[in-house]
Amino acid sequence: MSKKAQASVSSANVHKRSLKAQLHYYRGFYIMFIPVLVFALVFHYLPMLGIRYSFFTYKGIKDPVFIGLENFTRMFSMPGFWRAFSNTLVLSIVKLLLNTFMAVVISLLLNELRFLKFKKVTQTIVYLPHFMSWVVTASVFTLILSPSSAGLLNAILMKLGVVEEGIYFLGDEKWWRFMFYVINIWKDTGWGTIIFMATLSGINPELYEAASMDGAGRWSQMRFITLPALANTIITVLILNLAKVMNLFESVFVLQNDAVIQKADVLQTYIYTQTFNSGTLPDFGYTTAVSLVSSLVGCALVLICNRASYKVRGRGIV
Repeated sequence: MSKKAQASVSSANVHKRSLKAQLHYYRGFYIMFIPVLVFALVFHYLPMLGIRYSFFTYKGIKDPVFIGLENFTRMFSMPGFWRAFSNTLVLSIVKLLLNTFMAVVISLLLNELRFLKFKKVTQTIVYLPHFMSWVVTASVFTLILSPSSAGLLNAILMKLGVVEEGIYFLGDEKWWRFMFYVINIWKDTGWGTIIFMATLSGINPELYEAASMDGAGRWSQMRFITLPALANTIITVLILNLAKVMNLFESVFVLQNDAVIQKADVLQTYIYTQTFNSGTLPDFGYTTAVSLVSSLVGCALVLICNRASYKVRGRGIV
């Protein structure tokens, strides 16, 4: 009997055993899973017990006092909350759509490159910004977009006579969101490109050969072979990233300032301000209530999009 047949028989015998016998047989895998389970319990599930504070007033000095739904009533009556809520949705969803679109476009362009060495160099250049921290990224673009002549962009615009004096791109409400999207595309597109390039590498080359023999050009091949192959990955990436829509913080926090707070304040920076910069003792109950609402909205967005995926393509991801 061949080794392959012996392995098949052994596997079948294991599945016929009792639960206790199977646990013993696969004990190595379960032992390796224990650290993962402990990490998830300690850092993901146990902190969720803090949700109860959303129904309390708690300022960290005295014991929590139960107040029912007062934190939520206060939250929904605060103009600052609704401003941050709307900014979060707009910034996150537009950023998600733009980043995904650009990642798909760049992946398709890279896939068309035939000179392997040039392709690898280009891929590396596209991927690198993703591995830079947001602090470094913000510092670099603050210098590039500086309103003084030291700012590269303003220096070019003044040299060409487009503007007479520098524009404070990160301090002007008319420009801040546009620059935020541009910076995010520059930094995050590479990560999406990696995912889509992996999908493209799995397409059977014979499909392109057959299409070419039938007279299909590059555009037709991309339209009828490449894009349909990417469709499932695009939908999956969009749905998974929707789970993080309400968690927008670091990229906004390092780029915002008081001059653009009306356009740049999001829920996470709103929570940060209420906790550390409110000028009074922070009410952890109120900020927990805001976080809870943020999480529920994010969960609802994922479930809605997953349901829409079921309607459109017959299956979702959860």
